[in-house]
Amino acid sequence: MSERHALTRRIRRWLVFFIVCLVLSGLTAFPLVTELRWAEDLLSASASPVPEHLPGLMEWITRVREGLDTVDREQPFMLYGTDWLAFAHLVIAVAFYGPYRDPVRNIWVIEFGMIACAGIIPLALICGPIRDIPFWWSLIDMSFGVFGVIPLLIVRRMIKRLEALEQAATATPAPAPASA
Repeated sequence: MSERHALTRRIRRWLVFFIVCLVLSGLTAFPLVTELRWAEDLLSASASPVPEHLPGLMEWITRVREGLDTVDREQPFMLYGTDWLAFAHLVIAVAFYGPYRDPVRNIWVIEFGMIACAGIIPLALICGPIRDIPFWWSLIDMSFGVFGVIPLLIVRRMIKRLEALEQAATATPAPAPASA
């Protein structure tokens, strides 16, 4: 197997991982009300150490669940915004099929993803306080950008190596056939 082929396979594996993470992140934005109920039940279970050791987390989960229950009951159309959030994740995941097919030509999608990951940090730092989000929760939100950029940095570096290999292959003339 050629080095280019092996590198392309590794790029594709990382991209599949990233796409799956985006899809899962998007799909979890649809059933927020149910998920928060489950999370609260799980965290407040008698065997859970969370209420005792992390009361702030428990209070936050309860506050968010109560807020979502109220919105779901009284203003369900507001949850349509999280449906669009979920849809956006799914659409962005589809965009990464371009680099899967042709990594060198579509490296811009990887760079776009890196910019989006970087943009999470100022968004959380600016909008978190405006929306009365605890700072520690904003740190969790920012971690999506930090951890999301890691596979993209790895993929970008591999694509640059692949590009160099492809350029070297086109610059090197093919050997002349042996005469009989």
